[in-house]
Amino acid sequence: MNSKTEEVYPEDLPIVPLMHPVRWIGTALVLIVLFFLFKSLATNPAFQWPIVGKYLFYPTVLKGIHTTIQLTFIIMVIAVVIGTLVAIMKLSPSRLLSIPASAFVWFFRGVPALVQLILWFNLSLVVREISLTLPWIGTVFRYETNDFMTPFFSAVLGLALHEAGYMAEIIRAGINSVNVGQTEAGSTLGMSRASILRRITLPQAMRLIIPPTGNTAISLLKTTSLVSVIAVTDVLYSAQIIYTRTFETVPLLIVVTFWYLIVVSVMSVGQFYLEQYFAKDEQTAETRSILQIILDGMSLGQRNYLS
Repeated sequence: MNSKTEEVYPEDLPIVPLMHPVRWIGTALVLIVLFFLFKSLATNPAFQWPIVGKYLFYPTVLKGIHTTIQLTFIIMVIAVVIGTLVAIMKLSPSRLLSIPASAFVWFFRGVPALVQLILWFNLSLVVREISLTLPWIGTVFRYETNDFMTPFFSAVLGLALHEAGYMAEIIRAGINSVNVGQTEAGSTLGMSRASILRRITLPQAMRLIIPPTGNTAISLLKTTSLVSVIAVTDVLYSAQIIYTRTFETVPLLIVVTFWYLIVVSVMSVGQFYLEQYFAKDEQTAETRSILQIILDGMSLGQRNYLS
């Protein structure tokens, strides 16, 4: 009796999914823990959820979150500007620029933010006034320190200098990550250091600068809660004003937590899209050939010659 062998094709074989019993058990345990956690949060009367809802959009709280966002934006802009200047100074071959820049980073990154806030807030104890007097001209200006060193200004100045120390190192590392051949190609074309930095180095360094800068901005948002120590009416201080009068401490702290999570979530989404944008630009910059860089330099030199 002849047996006929049937040919079997791979696509005819049944597909059996791989079993992951440990993964399923772990998922089940996590779901159980989350269930009991949310049940405890929802049913525990000590959290006083009706009071949380009452103060969630309370005018004083909304004004506080507005101050927190305003502080974060102003401080971050100043920190980026100062950090960029300090990073460029630190990379300079001149010791008269690099040594003071290194000292700036060492001091303002080393001293805790809370200590700096208190120091700037009490600056008038050691510096009564700030004035400028020139020979044969006299006093140009004179201001009492207490007149402008308000709690808000002290918070901006203290945290901006503190964050600038971190931003200087972030930007310096991003600039150093760019291939030295890029700057050498620009130098051979007669481009100035400023043009090389603006047209070649910084655009390529942004992909590495943006992620830690976004994390620093999010961390700064939470660090602004320290300004409540010097009586700046941020969202935390606004909540403290309320619960010191009503003794509803936990519900007000839950409201503060809610608003911090909302703002951080929005900033995280913005950071994601910003990283995607500069990653696209970085890929475009990497595909540029040396010939394209030379042509750009020639066109820049021609414009300088014609001007």
